[in-house]
Amino acid sequence: MVLINILLVDDHTLFAKSLSIALEEYDEIEQFYSTQDVHNLSEVIVDKRIDIVLMDINLKDLSEYDGLKVAYNLLKINPTIKIIMLTGYDLPVYKYEAKKIGICGFLNKNISPDSLIDSLLKVYQGKTCFTSENDEIIIEDLTSMEKKILQLICSGKKRKVIADELYISERTLSNHLQHIYDKLDVSSSVEAITKAIQMGYISPIY
Repeated sequence: MVLINILLVDDHTLFAKSLSIALEEYDEIEQFYSTQDVHNLSEVIVDKRIDIVLMDINLKDLSEYDGLKVAYNLLKINPTIKIIMLTGYDLPVYKYEAKKIGICGFLNKNISPDSLIDSLLKVYQGKTCFTSENDEIIIEDLTSMEKKILQLICSGKKRKVIADELYISERTLSNHLQHIYDKLDVSSSVEAITKAIQMGYISPIY
């Protein structure tokens, strides 16, 4: 029988405890560990002989970086480690980024324990697990400048103000906007903002 050592990286203690209890009845799990120390993950992985890391995206209480960046840095140190993003932020752009940096899977926290075990076994065997493969949106990545422009538009700033703030001409700003429209397959700034929020590129302003 396969025996898997799991490490959960999550800033919610209650979720970590709940997952630990849920996985206790599965013989496939040899040991389940959880940590909120994102700075010593490499040492923990080696020390505990971790097979798969489950990583949340939202780690704002633990790190200045999100889970994708933490995972990216971890993979640079240890390219062989298997990481699955287990998160409530189930957005296309996050899945896209996860695949791009070499993450093995992307799962929603609402997943059932049985389905989680199935996914863990798949990844342990060298496969990947990304939910809603058929619904995946093929997107061309937005640049940091394009994301910044969208966020500024979303905040209600006028084009001239945005151009001045970014030290570019209004003509250059218009060119950036056209590239954004083409990438997102939209025809207006309102559509671009709506789609960018849905895909996780920018945060809504409340």
